[in-house]
Amino acid sequence: MRKYEDSLPLKLLKAREAAMSFFRPMLQEHSITEQQWRVMRVLNDADEMETKQLADACCILSPSLTGIIQRLEQQDYVSRRKSSEDHRRILIKATPKAKKLLDEMAPMVEDSYSRLTHGLSQEKMELLKDLLDEVSVLTN
Repeated sequence: MRKYEDSLPLKLLKAREAAMSFFRPMLQEHSITEQQWRVMRVLNDADEMETKQLADACCILSPSLTGIIQRLEQQDYVSRRKSSEDHRRILIKATPKAKKLLDEMAPMVEDSYSRLTHGLSQEKMELLKDLLDEVSVLTN
């Protein structure tokens, strides 16, 4: 068995924690959780999404997403409605309030990315993204 510190899952977790450390202060300043941020970011780029699609895009389990959506809806960051084609399907959409918040936060996000990537060349960043994409599809 390989050494624990050589474990790929551990290295990925450490890298995630390091990356998120650049964004957490900004999220805390705006009273938004990491999961809420992911949901709003995904919905900002989409018109509206079904709950299952949203859960997959945000890497959040569907049961957890339900509570996140409820809290975002209470804060008027998302709205949901039943699909007109199939009333069993729920569609989620970012509200103008969420879009405004994301627009206001955009400069802070870019600053966080700049600080995060400061020590890495453009080539290394592209390689890192490509390798992570390859790892992400191994089980699909």
